[in-house]
Amino acid sequence: MHIQAPALVSLPQVRHSFFTRQGGVSEGIYATLNGGIGSSDEPSRVQENRRRMTDALGVGPEALVSVYQVHSPDAVTVEGPWTGERPKADAMVTDVPGLALGITTADCGPVLFADPEARVIGAAHAGWRGAVTGVLESTLDAMERLGARREKIVAVLGPTISQKAYEVGPDFIERFAKEAPGQERFLAKAERPGHAMFDLPGFIGARLAAAGIGQFADLGLCTYSDDERFFSYRRTTHRKEPDYGRLISAIALTP
Repeated sequence: MHIQAPALVSLPQVRHSFFTRQGGVSEGIYATLNGGIGSSDEPSRVQENRRRMTDALGVGPEALVSVYQVHSPDAVTVEGPWTGERPKADAMVTDVPGLALGITTADCGPVLFADPEARVIGAAHAGWRGAVTGVLESTLDAMERLGARREKIVAVLGPTISQKAYEVGPDFIERFAKEAPGQERFLAKAERPGHAMFDLPGFIGARLAAAGIGQFADLGLCTYSDDERFFSYRRTTHRKEPDYGRLISAIALTP
């Protein structure tokens, strides 16, 4: 049902899970642990799936907090469950015990952060647009405002589309060259002329290293190639399916 990272398991008073698509109640293309509020799945099933996730994390059903993700560089500070609409952002940080920060992905990079000394955690949704425009750095900045020190922060990248499955076209290549100059090493030659294979996990790791992160780990899990465990937007697109399930990656401080 879920995967844990050794680098985070070893931290005191921190709980986390990179949930797979297994262990839920959804059916069909959403089978079975779909956590996507924004999907077209039956809402009651999504709610039950998320309840199972909070059980695994040891927090209450209302404590799994997520944002309205828009591929932005924005990080918000969470002090409690939302009372109205979810804010539009792509990262969250908190120092409040008992809250679970849950990021939704289906190929983009879910990154979980923790400073065990300052007891500050974070979670970021890092697709290529968010990574290029600074969502990872925004997460670190927001954590520091709560007392964290980036050289003490541990960050782990969960299931993400791998370079071998991520072909990009001329428009992407041109925009990436403009917005991330000097980073062409993350674009490998593709079989199709004018295309490239983009290394999103490598790019995320490089951005965090340049930002001065204390420790970074990549679980090396490809969403596209592992149909049994992971949802994938790109795989769904290639299959011409009408929608796709969403994976949840979450982190919490114990009370």
